[in-house]
Amino acid sequence: MIPRGVEIFVGLEAIDLRWGFDRLAGLVEERIGRSARSRALFVFFGRRRSALKVLFYDGSGRCLYYKRLDEGTFRVPDAPSTGVSSIVIAEHELDALLDGIDLAPLIKRRRARRVH
Repeated sequence: MIPRGVEIFVGLEAIDLRWGFDRLAGLVEERIGRSARSRALFVFFGRRRSALKVLFYDGSGRCLYYKRLDEGTFRVPDAPSTGVSSIVIAEHELDALLDGIDLAPLIKRRRARRVH
């Protein structure tokens, strides 16, 4: 089970989803600058963004959650600036992300006014 009440880091650069525990733990330290045993969640996407992996430490070992969408792609906000390799998201954003909901801000559209 994915833990609650932890920091959630989303890697913005695509990875090879064949990579396992050790390679992903290396990416956490290399790209995000955290320990893979820090009890945070680390989310990584494949090139097509139709699948993702979540790496986390549950206190007794590393866990890996894998999800592939039947249709569509996972969508996350753009990097806040160039050179950023990860962003932090909230738990509700992770829930939406795992459900396949677009996390990019929704654009409010103006409704046409009727002339009477």
